[in-house]
Amino acid sequence: MYTEKELIDRCLENDPKAQEYLYKRYSCRMYGVCLRFARNTLEADDILQEGFIKVFSYLKDFRFEGSLEGWIRKIIVNTAINYYKSKQNEWNETSIDKFASNQAVAEDILDKISVGDLLQLIRELPEGYRLVFNLHVMEGYNHQEIAKILNISENTSKSQLSRARTALQQRLVQRKPE
Repeated sequence: MYTEKELIDRCLENDPKAQEYLYKRYSCRMYGVCLRFARNTLEADDILQEGFIKVFSYLKDFRFEGSLEGWIRKIIVNTAINYYKSKQNEWNETSIDKFASNQAVAEDILDKISVGDLLQLIRELPEGYRLVFNLHVMEGYNHQEIAKILNISENTSKSQLSRARTALQQRLVQRKPE
């Protein structure tokens, strides 16, 4: 319907149809990103809404140096990180002792688990684990970048990722069908 440039120009002119089109075009994919960071769908909804408010607020700053989707995704990820940081004191961390086991996960378990079940397992991770896991595994950030974003050390980022993987492996083994 619109070229990327036309869409952005019309959104900047406060054209409601163009704004709705932009939202509908990208919101489903961005909601998937939100779900990975959020503890539940209500939090994902909040992150998505807040993220798109920022998208529309900063659309004038888009420089056409990359894809619009990539730019929107970065805003959504940063919104999720900021959401996490703002709620960090409210949430209780699950004890890491619960996840101390280093059991290996058989490939057949991964073959039998649905994407939805895997996303749910990721959502159930303690906050720090989930955030580092998503940033590293799903978004491709390195430990140095994660450390800077979250204001933690690189070693903390590495240990959180390791613990997240161990926790996921343990939960996958526990779900193993008989």
